[in-house]
Amino acid sequence: MEEEKQPKWEGKAMVELASVKAEQVWPCFDEDFCNVHKWFPGFDSCSQLQGQLGQPGLIRYGTTTEPLFPAADDHEKTINWAKEKLLMIDPIQRCLSYEMLDNTYGFKSYVATIKVLPINGDGNIGCKIEWSL
Repeated sequence: MEEEKQPKWEGKAMVELASVKAEQVWPCFDEDFCNVHKWFPGFDSCSQLQGQLGQPGLIRYGTTTEPLFPAADDHEKTINWAKEKLLMIDPIQRCLSYEMLDNTYGFKSYVATIKVLPINGDGNIGCKIEWSL
């Protein structure tokens, strides 16, 4: 019996930071890949499970008690978790890709890319953070 193909979930989110340079923001993603809970609201904890910081193959484990898709009547808090693997990291282009290996969210196939881009060329104030699936 052939497995039924599910449509691929795609999305993109962007934010512009007018007063911060791309090279100032990039370390949050590069050096702090396992500390996402320090700068991303909703994450309770995140830690390194295996691999080397800044190297493909690094696996992190993050938890949250915030619902992934909040509903108006969702008052119950549950602990959700995800194991994510760093697939690619390019400090020159300031981008990285990671995949969700296992999780309680129900995702079966999840690969995301994060890019930190200067708004008006390198050296200028202002950058754009782009997250895409």
